[in-house]
Amino acid sequence: MAIAMIFDVPEMTQAVYDRVRAEVLPDNRSAAGMRYHVAGPGPSGRRRVKVWESQEAADRFFQAPLGPALRRANTSVQPQVFPVHNTMQP
Repeated sequence: MAIAMIFDVPEMTQAVYDRVRAEVLPDNRSAAGMRYHVAGPGPSGRRRVKVWESQEAADRFFQAPLGPALRRANTSVQPQVFPVHNTMQP
């Protein structure tokens, strides 16, 4: 089952986001199992929304490479996670 994740990371600047993203996805393409990713400014810091084909796919990405990259950037995340009921595309 697909899942969605919403991340609000108050301490993350755009520069930190760009550095971590470039480290874990240097070609700016989705990771295996990632259906969608969008990022921008949030209420404070950065907000990201990701949709994954499954919880297992997200877990693999968070184990490596994302988890170690976030630790190197002194950033932690606790996303809101919910099952995807519907998606729409143009």
